[in-house]
Amino acid sequence: MFPGPKDYCRLDLKQFDGHKDEVNSVAFSPDFQIMVTGCDDERVRIFNARTAQMVCKLKGHTGAVKSVAITADSKHIASGSFDKTIRIWRVRDAELLHLLEGHLKSVEIVVFSLDGKLLCSGSWDRMARLWNVETGEQLRVFKGHSNLVQSVAFSHNGMWLATGSWDHTVRVWALKSSNSSNTRGKIKDVLVLDGHKGNIHSVAFSRDGMLASGSWDKSVRLWNPANGKLLHLLKGHEGWVQAVSFSPDGLYVASASDDETVRCWDVVTGQCVKYLEGRTDTAQQCAFTAGGTLVASGAANVTLTFT
Repeated sequence: MFPGPKDYCRLDLKQFDGHKDEVNSVAFSPDFQIMVTGCDDERVRIFNARTAQMVCKLKGHTGAVKSVAITADSKHIASGSFDKTIRIWRVRDAELLHLLEGHLKSVEIVVFSLDGKLLCSGSWDRMARLWNVETGEQLRVFKGHSNLVQSVAFSHNGMWLATGSWDHTVRVWALKSSNSSNTRGKIKDVLVLDGHKGNIHSVAFSRDGMLASGSWDKSVRLWNPANGKLLHLLKGHEGWVQAVSFSPDGLYVASASDDETVRCWDVVTGQCVKYLEGRTDTAQQCAFTAGGTLVASGAANVTLTFT
């Protein structure tokens, strides 16, 4: 995938102007044609990622929008807010499909399953909730964390859900048994992954099932979610790790940090093989395109860039 251990190049491809307050979350469609943002101004904005033109604003939340997500088919958007609600929108006509209520405090994260049928939300109420995207029905409540649930990820095979918390732990929940597709089945034992010394800010699964967690303890940990075994402890960042993302082939994991670097690690050896350093505007997000290109964005200011 990579020809050698050289630095990433840095290109400011686009600027997305017009935000009136701090941008809390950025989500891209898989083809990187659409960019969605959630802002403290209570608005969700949809941009054409190629032209940097804003397509529309989605209004309705009565508190800061803390997280946004878009389905793999780019048909639906979810937004979670300080107003304790989640909203599911249809991209085609910007229509509100569902107003999801149940959380007791601010919703900090929303994530769609890969097939777009499920949505998981994490909140300051220390719980994660699972929703049916088509009907808006709440399917499950995941309890056990002792602090904010900041990050959520579905495994590619639909077997597991990972939640990362400010209680310094990652929990892996069984969504269904290996011989059943019934997502309403009884939850099996929950694995609690200990080891981080700071808040867990990001979790991600690779296609083959490896789990990564990024923490404010400045480290990334790679786990086997089936048994909770720690595979690698990745050190090198000098600031909080804000995001982690696997390459499409699962051979590399990227991490974005407050130290203004984005690093790429070999998941087999645990070595950092590439990095983007300097002027990254405190990278808050990182993701790989289908072709393996790494994209990073700074989302803490009102002008967004991606590289």
